[in-house]
Amino acid sequence: MFVTTDDNIRLNVAIEGRDEAPTLLMMHSIGCDLTLWDPQVEALAEQFRIVRFDARGHGGSDAPKGNYTLVRLAQDALVVLDAVRADSAYLCGLSLGGVTAQWLALHAAPRVKGMVIANTAARIGTAEAWQARGDMAVNQGMQAIAPTAITRFFSEAFLALSPEVADTFRQRLLTTAPAGYAGCCAVLRDTDFTGELGAIALPTIVIGGTLDVPTPLSQAEELVKAIPGARLIALEAGHLSNVEQPAAFAAAIRHILETL
Repeated sequence: MFVTTDDNIRLNVAIEGRDEAPTLLMMHSIGCDLTLWDPQVEALAEQFRIVRFDARGHGGSDAPKGNYTLVRLAQDALVVLDAVRADSAYLCGLSLGGVTAQWLALHAAPRVKGMVIANTAARIGTAEAWQARGDMAVNQGMQAIAPTAITRFFSEAFLALSPEVADTFRQRLLTTAPAGYAGCCAVLRDTDFTGELGAIALPTIVIGGTLDVPTPLSQAEELVKAIPGARLIALEAGHLSNVEQPAAFAAAIRHILETL
């Protein structure tokens, strides 16, 4: 289904699982789309009504030109929740999706029952690096982004064992609109929650990857220290830990139901 935002952007949305179950809103990484969560859908379909969507600029959603803001991405998430008639939901966000979840936990807490934030940080990377990456996408195309992005998505061991999975993600990345990718680079360029996360008062599970390069495990540990009551689950995986450790990742999401 498609949901239209107040600025007339269409967002591609998928709903699976039991209608009467708690809603789980799943938000993907930059350079991916809602299919990132394919490894978890079947495993979680009994416990949740799963709502996943393509962030603006990605997958089947529209990709307007220009810089995006985190407020806008969070508003998109709320529009999706409104469209599926969910007054509140559990959140699961990875990387960029985890940053969006942090904003919602801080600024839209009544809509959030609890959250799982994975392979993310209060600040991901540097402003200079994200600006350069966005410029590269626009000026040189996604083929210039792909080689480095794939090696940052996955650990060396996983790339050696599962090259076909890496190729699937490479193809998805290559079909991402350069303007959409650059727009989300601007979000990560401008976002820094350092010093703010102590205000979160929601059940939180932080998933970190011991082999994650873009958001090392040390940054997951910093999130746990900053968010009151947060719990850390470390997986032997790279940045897309849900792909490298699908069963353990799904089990970690189930734990959020035990925190209430």
